[in-house]
Amino acid sequence: MGSYKVLWKKSAERDLRNIDLQQIPRIIKAVESLEDDPFPPQSRKLRGSKQTYRIRVGDYRIIYQADIKAKVVIIYHIRHRKVTYRKR
Repeated sequence: MGSYKVLWKKSAERDLRNIDLQQIPRIIKAVESLEDDPFPPQSRKLRGSKQTYRIRVGDYRIIYQADIKAKVVIIYHIRHRKVTYRKR
């Protein structure tokens, strides 16, 4: 078990239901790896935010925030790369 706790927002759970079933195990594995290291080498900080990062899993992006003091990683979205960065 890692030193960080991973919390899923309802929006991320909802996103996960709409993803191809073959991709879900890879995504879950990537999220679980954030327990040990919330800033893996493939993570990128999103512009315009202080604590929001993304990691890439195939064509999907996992958008999350890492709180170092509280030792918590919050998963906000898991979306296809086409729609992840669109302004709403």
